[in-house]
Amino acid sequence: MKTSINALAIALSIIGTPVHAAEKPEQPLSVRNSFRIGTGGVTCTAQNAPLDARLGGIFDRGYRLSCRDAAGAIGTMIAVRRDVALGQEPSGLAGVALDCGALGAVVIPDFGRADAVNCRDHKAGVDYKRYAVKNGNKTYFVEGLAGYDPALRLALASAVRDKSVPGEIRVATTEVSDPAAFARVQAGQLDRLGARDEGYLRNNGGRFAESAEFFETLAIRDRSSGGVGLGEALANQGLQQSNLGNFSAADRLFSQASAAAYSSDGVTQRLIRNYKAINRLNQRRPVAALKELAADVTAVSASFDRASLSAGLINMPLAEELNRENAALRRLGAADPGLSDTERAEILDAQADALRATAARLQGKFDLAVAGFQTAGARIDAVRGGRIASAGWLRSEIQIELALLAEAQGRKSDAGAAFDRAIRIIAAAFPQSPALLSAQARKAGWLGRSGDEPGALALYAKVVEDSQQVPDAGATLRELLGPYFGLLAKQGDGAASQAVFAASQILQRPGVAQTQAVLARQLSEGNDEAAALFRLSVARSREIARIEATLTALGTVAQPTAQETAALKAAQENLASLQRDQTGLVSKLAAYPRYNVLAPKSVDLPELQGALKQGEAYYKLMIVGDHVYSLFATPTSAQLFDTGLTPDTLARSVQDIRDTIVKVVNGQQTNYPFDLVKSRALFGTLFGPVEGQLPQVKHLIFEPDGGMLQLPPTVLVTGDKGIAEYDKRMESPDGDPFDFTGVEWLGRGREVSIAVSSRGFLDLRKLAASTAPRNYLGLGRNAKPTARPLTAVADECDWPLATWQNPISADELIYAQRKLSVGGSAVLTEAAFNDSALLAATDLDQYRVLHFATHGLVTAPRADCPARPALVTSFGDMGSDGLLSFREIFDLRLNADLVILSACDTAGMATVAASREAGVTTGGNYALDGLVRAFVGAGARSVIASHWPVPDDFDATKRLIGGVIESAPGQELSDALSSAQEKLMDDPNTSHPFYWAAFIVLGDGSKPLVAGTKPMASPTATR
Repeated sequence: MKTSINALAIALSIIGTPVHAAEKPEQPLSVRNSFRIGTGGVTCTAQNAPLDARLGGIFDRGYRLSCRDAAGAIGTMIAVRRDVALGQEPSGLAGVALDCGALGAVVIPDFGRADAVNCRDHKAGVDYKRYAVKNGNKTYFVEGLAGYDPALRLALASAVRDKSVPGEIRVATTEVSDPAAFARVQAGQLDRLGARDEGYLRNNGGRFAESAEFFETLAIRDRSSGGVGLGEALANQGLQQSNLGNFSAADRLFSQASAAAYSSDGVTQRLIRNYKAINRLNQRRPVAALKELAADVTAVSASFDRASLSAGLINMPLAEELNRENAALRRLGAADPGLSDTERAEILDAQADALRATAARLQGKFDLAVAGFQTAGARIDAVRGGRIASAGWLRSEIQIELALLAEAQGRKSDAGAAFDRAIRIIAAAFPQSPALLSAQARKAGWLGRSGDEPGALALYAKVVEDSQQVPDAGATLRELLGPYFGLLAKQGDGAASQAVFAASQILQRPGVAQTQAVLARQLSEGNDEAAALFRLSVARSREIARIEATLTALGTVAQPTAQETAALKAAQENLASLQRDQTGLVSKLAAYPRYNVLAPKSVDLPELQGALKQGEAYYKLMIVGDHVYSLFATPTSAQLFDTGLTPDTLARSVQDIRDTIVKVVNGQQTNYPFDLVKSRALFGTLFGPVEGQLPQVKHLIFEPDGGMLQLPPTVLVTGDKGIAEYDKRMESPDGDPFDFTGVEWLGRGREVSIAVSSRGFLDLRKLAASTAPRNYLGLGRNAKPTARPLTAVADECDWPLATWQNPISADELIYAQRKLSVGGSAVLTEAAFNDSALLAATDLDQYRVLHFATHGLVTAPRADCPARPALVTSFGDMGSDGLLSFREIFDLRLNADLVILSACDTAGMATVAASREAGVTTGGNYALDGLVRAFVGAGARSVIASHWPVPDDFDATKRLIGGVIESAPGQELSDALSSAQEKLMDDPNTSHPFYWAAFIVLGDGSKPLVAGTKPMASPTATR
């Protein structure tokens, strides 16, 4: 039986500082630092706000209310031991002046009556609502934006009842990326302890992407201030890198964490010790993990009495420790529900016991592992009787490990009982979480292995259905759904195809689909007030992101100048103003019902098939576990099959083929005769079961995964005739091994588009053409700096200065400018082409075609640094790093039919970390939908990107780009590219794929670049 270490390792990793201790699993809201509002719809959260000026004593409570993608608080709530005058009560919202109307009342469904008033901020033109309920000697008061009225009512009802009141929050949303974006907003609003608590809470629930944002924010804060929590934040960043497979970067961060931790801080030392062990277990090095766990740590309490603690008695050392936590008491305004240092240390030591048991399991020492997990569980249960809500996942994971061990030892009934206990524990602690879905999926896998395939299929289907309401579930479930795909592939019928397609929707990071969904809405043809509000709200969100980046850069300056200090203050004030504006704009959208139902949704197979045209087919490659599956869909049929490949064999096959296209040897590009045989074999493996249908396919939409993210599918060989002719030519002494004319390529006579997701493809297909008045903007040939500018952002993971010393020629930009001069064109090079200017530009959305000819960076500068995919630019103003990063690209404001990236390897290989940074969780070491997807999210309907740098020999680049920009009116974009490629295929000098195959069309290639014959009205402009 094969089991995975990674799930347990990640689960155990986050219990280092439990955040919400509880005397019962059903913990009352009044003792939590935060709680979710409602149970469905837009995610909204109430976070503890102990510094609210309206609070009068330790029994009063205050909350700040936030909803996803609202840049600021959408409301506030207080529970106070006094009467509240609903219309006259001071507002807890900064910068808001409210004028309230007459007192009234409302009835909240499933709750009851509440006093109510309507208010308005006349300066901002935004409406607000206020509600209050008197319950005993306490008044509960909530206020907030009228557009978020469902959240306000549910928050009030939950606070009064002291438990979560179910309900769905349906409001307008301008969500532009994924749950991590919401986490960034919250992390910036909370104090250090609150941000830390939220980070661990999300980690406990399996929301790793969100958790990472909180700890990144903490690390930035503590680095600039020398905060006491820097070691803890760095350790959590290191764990994230380990879980991504970037072990060198993890080691570096753990080393920094150890150096930052105080010698007397036994809790943080234990956390770092455990995280280092997890890093070794992630590498399947159990002996090294045990060595890490043997490290000495400082004693937290010399008088820890486990028996007394278990009985609920507080001895003198523990009492002194609780008294030392008076800062936390003030922060919460009541008894601190958090764990003491002694309790945290004990749970960390229990975690260490569980990690030792994991190491024993990996070594095949099953009896020792069982005993170790039982010891760890008993140790956790000794802390407050085991009623620590934040330890729920650890306790659940221990039960799952015991279930797997029982299965390995043939104890079937014990295994089933342990799985059920695990699910009950995690459901009580973290309902509607990736952790719960993970536990259920693992039981489903056991059912399948035990011979109960119907039971396994039913439970897997439930997990897939429930996951649609759980953000960040895909990263947790990806490996666990492998057996489900295998069971469905065995069936292979239409129902199985639909089930696999539904399951595949949750395997991608939600941002892949959501960016295109936002684009579809932002660029909709609507020109009414609602559409204008929506576009303005998205613009505000992106301005906020830019200013936050500026604040981060300025905040890390060790000795700021007067100018930098003034700039920091101005940016802080500007950020607060923009946050209020953006939140108010989203609230106004609630008056337009069509914007209340536009949250991104998954796609079902019939919907995709209904969008395909005659002669089109959609090919979806899916890597799940150790298998590579394919789904081939036409408007009338669908076929699912297991390719028989593993991810590793696919990657090796692709690398072997790509190495015969271009390979860097001793720093120089080297070409070899293309391996036709291996290409033909890979085509047979990927397309064999549907090969007979391909002749009828005029336009193939290919959604890659794994190794195929690194190789354009057009280079696959579809027939043997061309291979035989090539072999015959090679029999002649004069045969040219680089002459591949006559080969039957997949890209010959067929248009090919690349899709990053089915949702994204459908949204792009619905978009109307750009309304930008100008034709073309070319950007490239960065200025070569002699030294790194003093005003540039710098850290230990900077790219070397040599990165900027070999700019790509601007010849292709000048060439394209001449061809697209009618209607307005411009080219920016040298110093004018810099990141600061691009981020500040207000006219980028005036161009239909943007063309970047610059280097693309998709790896890390060195192995122990995180990778941040970016395009090289010139250095700009203060805070510039000479790079246009993935996040910065997404924050550009475009309205383009096409973005051309003829940069080095923008669609090629990258590190694991680069892929994750770019939002890619499918396929591992690739960044195809990183830089490229960022441009789509910024407002590009299609992107042409290169898998490798195309040579200038035989004018290959100009012939390819020229074929696109000179496309005839109405000619499909992918047809224009394929026609240009075919001309190079038929030329013996350029018939090698190195010359013609690098460029891909990402998006809907069936859209024409030139819709009609009427020229643009704007005059030609050059700069």
